[in-house]
Amino acid sequence: MVWALVGCSSPTMLAFFWALGLSASFPMSFLLIDIGNTRLKWGLYGGAVPGAPLLAHGAVVLEDIDYLWEMGWRALTPRPTAMLGCVVAGEAIKRRVEEQLAEGWGLAPRWVAASRQAAGVENGYEHPHRLGADRWAAIVGARQHVLREHPQDPPPAIAVMVGTAVTVDAIDAQGRFLGGLILPGFGLMYRALESGTAGLKVPTGEVRDFPRNTSDALMSGGTDAIAGAIERLMRRLQQHCGRAPQLVMSGGAVSRLSHIDTLPATVVENLIFEGLLALAPTVTE
Repeated sequence: MVWALVGCSSPTMLAFFWALGLSASFPMSFLLIDIGNTRLKWGLYGGAVPGAPLLAHGAVVLEDIDYLWEMGWRALTPRPTAMLGCVVAGEAIKRRVEEQLAEGWGLAPRWVAASRQAAGVENGYEHPHRLGADRWAAIVGARQHVLREHPQDPPPAIAVMVGTAVTVDAIDAQGRFLGGLILPGFGLMYRALESGTAGLKVPTGEVRDFPRNTSDALMSGGTDAIAGAIERLMRRLQQHCGRAPQLVMSGGAVSRLSHIDTLPATVVENLIFEGLLALAPTVTE
């Protein structure tokens, strides 16, 4: 089944499709790729616009990147007619993905890079182009989510991605990215403690208010460290904007934070993909 793309009459969107060699009425499916530190995630959408339906999705660990075509893409229908991605892994991984895109579907690779402004978000980073592409996509995705929920009066937002690393980013009510935090994810914290101390190779514990064994102390310490960073930035953003921010969280390990009562968050499963859909009209090569 191929979904027809609708709502594409704006000059920017038309220019985007002409750049791809397609007309705005051409039925298409759009492949999104997020190559992180440990996994590649992909989603096939029924168009290159926010709100397009998700048709299929999958993931592969980077160690298996050579088998991406056989494991996930060979039988994919409808076949994608264009793609967009963000990548933080090395050039070798990126090249191998590009080879499979070209050999399998003849697709030209298009990768997002952070810019000074795009999709209604102003990038306040000191050097805008040095902001990670995945982080930029998540920030744009969070802004899009807030605009959909509060189109008349969007609040400020905190965008949190919980993966190998954790990013916590602040966006004001006007859509300006103010800055944010990067800290180790759960796995990195535990491995650092295991390698740097004696006697801490213990089973996974539970989050407790007052941990009484080493396993629970490790799990609770990691959770509280990440939650505390989020809470502190939320307080700063509320003071800066004079209004409570909306917390938007995503990422492979987000479930470890979603139960915390002091973090009333909206969990968005595919936040980076939502950002990539919004950024698609701005990327022409």
